[in-house]
Amino acid sequence: MKRRTFIAATGSALLLAACGRSASAKGTLEVYKSPTCGCCGVWGNYMERHGYAVNTHNLYDVSPKKREYGVPSALESCHTARIGGYTVEGHIPADVVDKLLAQRPPIAGIAMPGMPDGSPGMPGFKRRRAGGRSGLLGRRSSRLRR
Repeated sequence: MKRRTFIAATGSALLLAACGRSASAKGTLEVYKSPTCGCCGVWGNYMERHGYAVNTHNLYDVSPKKREYGVPSALESCHTARIGGYTVEGHIPADVVDKLLAQRPPIAGIAMPGMPDGSPGMPGFKRRRAGGRSGLLGRRSSRLRR
């Protein structure tokens, strides 16, 4: 009888530990990407290492999701993510997503167009901020999805 109690208690402890780990995640990123894009997977792994849960959706055409979430073509990148009602377009660093979620500005999201060298998920020299353009996805309105 003691063995069964120990097994049940151990199983319960493991289950609670697993639930605690997922509950401590900063949030879940829903990532929409092409199944053939490797850098998007690397970015997802990077975000997981920085405390985010990542749910990947492999789509052969990501364009409809970009349109649905109001991403202008000039700010497009290889993947589109959603978290906390915001759109995160491209290889955005984790600390920028942290700041977005902490400050909760009245915008639709943030973007880093293209695939800049050195940005999270991309090869190249890693500097504090990867070069290239970045942008905001406009103010939240009835025209933009939250």
